[in-house]
Amino acid sequence: MTDDALEVLRGMYAAEQEYLDAGGPGKADFATLAPFFAPDIALHQAEALPYGGTWRGHAGMERFFAAMSSAWASFEMLAQEFHPAGDVVVVRTQVRARARATGRELEFPILQQVRVARGRITEVWPFYWDTAAISDACAPVPA
Repeated sequence: MTDDALEVLRGMYAAEQEYLDAGGPGKADFATLAPFFAPDIALHQAEALPYGGTWRGHAGMERFFAAMSSAWASFEMLAQEFHPAGDVVVVRTQVRARARATGRELEFPILQQVRVARGRITEVWPFYWDTAAISDACAPVPA
């Protein structure tokens, strides 16, 4: 199970980076990411984030990527560590991102608990180091 889960995650992260690099929603095709996610995927983002909430299914994932792309002008995964634990893999990702609204660039870690079953990602719980800094960087600048 662990080797399969790691293969699924490595493939998904590579496809995600290609999707984001190509411009994300409206410019890149979600079909490159869809095969990595179970039809009933649940992504649980912290409510304090600009793209907070629970996103369900492929349609929910497409809406999540649209919300994320409206928050970030760029989102680069610099380094990743994978720590398998049964049907869950904990992934530590170091990110560099530039906020669309403010132009501010941040570097931060994300720790994700990802469940994989039958060769697809079924559930994701991301934990951000500082949700307040992210929300602040992504907040629209008052006119």
